[in-house]
Amino acid sequence: MGSFFLPAATLWQRELVRFWRQKSRVMGVVASPLVFWLLIGYGSNDLARFYSGALVLTVMFSAIFSTISIIEDRREGFLLSMLVSPAPRTSMVLGKILGSATLAWIQGLIFLAFAPLAGVRISLLELIPVAAAIFLISFTLTGLGFVIAWRMDSTSGFHAIMNLLLVPMWMVSGSLFPMATAHGAIKAIMWVNPLTYSISLLNYELRLPNASPGPVESVTVTAAFGVVLLLISGVMAAQKATKSAA
Repeated sequence: MGSFFLPAATLWQRELVRFWRQKSRVMGVVASPLVFWLLIGYGSNDLARFYSGALVLTVMFSAIFSTISIIEDRREGFLLSMLVSPAPRTSMVLGKILGSATLAWIQGLIFLAFAPLAGVRISLLELIPVAAAIFLISFTLTGLGFVIAWRMDSTSGFHAIMNLLLVPMWMVSGSLFPMATAHGAIKAIMWVNPLTYSISLLNYELRLPNASPGPVESVTVTAAFGVVLLLISGVMAAQKATKSAA
């Protein structure tokens, strides 16, 4: 058991230490969604309507920036040294994803401090399921970032793919308009969009409108998507290790 959890814990700690040395990332990740939320919220006179979407956007940006380190580790040779080590590949993947997800979760909690501006009051007891929901979303988005970053050789290409994929996913997730008022084709896309369930989960936990699909369905889909991405990441790492050994 120690041979599995020790590498995972080491990589998790490494991500936190790297983040601590780059504190400006907090401002960069949180500021953009905050400004966007305030502008569109005050402009439409409905801060509450767009709060969950802005929170997910914060987590998404953090996940993107954190998984860029995979490309940097490949350039520096650290990734290859991990793959040829005797440590289990799955533990390395888990540590990397958990570390980046923890950072996204922390920045999501920072954004949660602005909830009173949207008229959302959260008690200490209510904070537990809200924080758990944010971590689940962080884990899932980080897994998606890991899968994409693993195949990329440049940060510019990674940003292009993430913008092409994640920004449209976020826009048709219920963050800007509810599913009930969406056009038929867009509504169908929203039903199969995993981020729709993340937005709905936060709306439910924060007692905001448009919490559809329901909480059970939202948790199930978000968690299942995260597990699938974790498994895909493990398979990709194992294949890379086999090629490196050969």
